Amino acid sequence: MNDISPPAHPSFAQALHVWAKIGLLSFGGPAGQIALMHMELVEDRRWISEARFLHALNYCMLLPGPEAQQLATYVGWLLHGWRGGVAAGVLFVLPGFAVILALATGYALFQQLDWVASIFFGLKAAVLAVVVEALLRVARRALKNALSYGLAVGAFVALFFFAVPFPAVVFVAGLIGYGVAKRRPDLLSGGGHKPSGAALDASAVIDDTTIHVSPSWGRAFAVIGIWGGLWIAPLSVVGIIWGWGNTFSDIFLFFSQMAVVTFGGAYAVLAYVASEAVGTFGWLQAGEMLDGLALAETTPGPLVLVLSFVGYIAGFRQSLGLDPLWGGVLGASLATWVTFVPCFLWIFLGAPYIERLRSNVALAGALAAITAAVVGVIFNLALWFALHVIFDEVGRIEASIISMAWPVWGTLNWSALVLTVLAAVSLFVLHWGVLRTLALSACAGLLLQLIV
Repeated sequence: MNDISPPAHPSFAQALHVWAKIGLLSFGGPAGQIALMHMELVEDRRWISEARFLHALNYCMLLPGPEAQQLATYVGWLLHGWRGGVAAGVLFVLPGFAVILALATGYALFQQLDWVASIFFGLKAAVLAVVVEALLRVARRALKNALSYGLAVGAFVALFFFAVPFPAVVFVAGLIGYGVAKRRPDLLSGGGHKPSGAALDASAVIDDTTIHVSPSWGRAFAVIGIWGGLWIAPLSVVGIIWGWGNTFSDIFLFFSQMAVVTFGGAYAVLAYVASEAVGTFGWLQAGEMLDGLALAETTPGPLVLVLSFVGYIAGFRQSLGLDPLWGGVLGASLATWVTFVPCFLWIFLGAPYIERLRSNVALAGALAAITAAVVGVIFNLALWFALHVIFDEVGRIEASIISMAWPVWGTLNWSALVLTVLAAVSLFVLHWGVLRTLALSACAGLLLQLIV
């Protein structure tokens, strides 16, 4: 296996095709999206090695915003520089934004979600099987010693049973890995990225020998100037046309604030956004935020696209003289812009420094520990997703320091369970690909919904 030569470096056109495919198929939240990228980029095409993929993922897990979209941007940057990063990040978001825009329009006009549920019901069940398959695959490669298993289990327990803040879990795992690498590096033997990933690393386009741009103050200031300027540019346009203190400027400023505090993804700030959108700004009615989340969960792209839905409804209802439909489009576009443009800033500014840290043994140990913890994070995301797919209602158990999701057992959705089993058979027994499994499940879901 060590003799396998790396594939040819993909052209920019080839990469565009793959990024568009990933954007169109990126259902299932971050767990499913990371799984899809791992399959496409690491396993099937060998464009990036296991070690470099996990190294990039570790950094993205530390950032505010959607980690899967940032991971796509990072890998795109590794492959084709800044234009590759922009293409990967934009194509990851664009299909989902187009779909959420169409669905938000239908919702604003008709407030009718039944047809959406009929179309996407089967897809959600299929994605659950894809996530489970990915979790097993990543765990087999990332967990190689007792310490890594302990970190993965600890991360899952902290997140699922005690609702420990996501950044705290990742930070503690990094501290443990850093300390172990400094004092007892033998405890990391057999784990992390080597030696298990060495063969894969040697046969990838982007491997441990690939060197990228070195960080510098000049480059950092240029990145901040360009992407910071792009971030705030729409606010100037809104201010010139409508002045300040209106719906569109409020959308821009509020979601810009969210862009720097959304650690842990959409769910981490959902309650706060709902409270502000309903209570402070009056953009939505109580319960409509969950309708938006339901739309975002059943479309491709990051779940944080629920913020685009909020922006659309706000612009639709307070359009400042525009046609309500165009007001909705502008509101959704502003919310999406300020949610995702900062992600490019974090990646293009920090990625060169993170790449340089790969040669630091202690910091490599910290990132290896975060890799192990990420397995627990993905398990937590997968279980959360599973509960919400298979059960119609999921509550919480609050007892002393315990705070955990718990299903309402009487709301078990047998149709969803059957479709999940069907998708699992397709993937694990018949070994069908993801696209074929999604198509099968979508058709079966539509048929079941019509029958039931």
